Amino acid sequence: MKTIILAAGEGTRLRPYTLDCPKCLVELGGKPLLIHQVEILKKSGIQDITIVTGYCANKIKALGYKTCHNPNYQVTNMVATLMCANELLDGNEDVLIAYGDILYEPRIVQELLNCNDPLCTSVDLNWLRLWKLRMQDPLIGAETMKFDAAGYIIELGRKPQSYEEIQGQYMGLIKVNADMAPRLVEVYEKLNSHCLYGGHTKQNMYMTSFLQYLIDHGYPVRAVLVKGGWLEVDTVNDLYLYRTLYSEGKLNELCNIFS
Repeated sequence: MKTIILAAGEGTRLRPYTLDCPKCLVELGGKPLLIHQVEILKKSGIQDITIVTGYCANKIKALGYKTCHNPNYQVTNMVATLMCANELLDGNEDVLIAYGDILYEPRIVQELLNCNDPLCTSVDLNWLRLWKLRMQDPLIGAETMKFDAAGYIIELGRKPQSYEEIQGQYMGLIKVNADMAPRLVEVYEKLNSHCLYGGHTKQNMYMTSFLQYLIDHGYPVRAVLVKGGWLEVDTVNDLYLYRTLYSEGKLNELCNIFS
């Protein structure tokens, strides 16, 4: 098992904290998000970890981690960043793909590792609790998530019109088995650069749009259902909220990883 952490973005919604460092190096609970995440992965038995860098790449390299680089980070998005590490999707090992701005309890990783489907992703059933803390109108900041009775995702990543369209929330954690990993590269390379996917070009498509494309073209994606136990640090308001909860000794109620 190896992990690819996607950490190329500029983190503009976290300005001024990201003026001179990448989003994944913003500190919470006494250490950068990236170090928290690497520690959690290692506790889960995953030692082979590669960070895909972009903005302020040298600051991540200075920490001594294995890295790949997305030189076009300013004009691309998550899927293009992942494809900068396509040599790791070679079919030799299962791969865990993680966003660089999330934190999660080890149990979340274990649930993914226990899933034997070729392609699966963590889905938070208790998402509304976290979203209500993070934003005034959770519906505005949420995305659709629909899965069938067998637990396979039907739809994700679209703008919801009502809470009925949200059975859970995508978390930014994906597990791909060894046989499926090269397929991701093959499917991406065949996408038309002149078409839109979820409203974005191939170069700028979101990971949820890529997963939806895979689903629509016959690649099932299993929803691994969890209840809380994670954080997304996307905005200054998020950071302020979590730091306040940490100072009050309450952050572990959301994500129990802070000493």
